[in-house]
Order: sequence, then structure tokens, then C-alpha cells
Amino acid sequence: MFYTIKQVADLFGLPAHTLRYYDKEGLLPFVSRDKNGNRLFSELDLNWIALICCLKNTGMPIKEIKEYSDWCKQGSQKLEERKALLIAHREQVEKQMEEFQKNLALIDAKIATYEDPKLVKKMDEQATLALRQSAH
Repeated sequence: MFYTIKQVADLFGLPAHTLRYYDKEGLLPFVSRDKNGNRLFSELDLNWIALICCLKNTGMPIKEIKEYSDWCKQGSQKLEERKALLIAHREQVEKQMEEFQKNLALIDAKIATYEDPKLVKKMDEQATLALRQSAH
């Protein structure tokens, strides 16, 4: 089964021009075309686009995704490079996740203060004091 660019765009929540850009940049090397030159996306292409979206959404630059794509076209002779790139990216994503966890903990702590009546009262007192001091 093949999908049109509109169907793929809708499926991934991407604008069609983004898919055209990815294709122009060489990120979609396996996409075929019909006799009129329209892109036809296969199930394998959808899997590939899902990977591109994953890498992009986790901060990998298009340049590195292109490099990965180029290595994939070369088959198993670039297997180690592909693996190393993904391992390095995974490590970066893990660091980002650790930072997100720290930030989430701080946000949760702040929310907890708003749920504690004693702390809310103390915040109100501090705000009133600050207003008085700024008025003078």
C-alpha cells in the first residue's frame, strides 16, 4: 500500500512542505514516485519518517540526520558509524531527560507550596511586605 504526501503529513502531524524539505535534503532516499512525479510513501517509508521525527524531536540536527541517512544508503559497511551516532545521541537524550527531571521536581515542589495553606499564607504575607517596601 502507498500513501500520498497529504496522507503522510496528516498521519505525522507535519506540514507537507516539511516532508518535501526532508526529501530535498536527502533524508527520504527510498521514497518512490508515480509517473507524474508525485511521491509515493510505503510502510517502510513511514517507519523511516517516524525515526526522522524521533531524532529531530529529541534534538538531533538535520545535518546529523542527513549523515545517518547517507550511511544507511551505504548498507552494512557504515553500520558501526550509524550505531555510534545513535549511541551518542541516546546519551545526549538521557542528559536532557535528567535535566527535565530536575526541572520537573522543582515545578512539583512549587505546586506543592500552593496546595499548603500555611505556605500560601506566608507567601501572601511576604507579598504584602514587599508591596509596602516598594511603596516607600
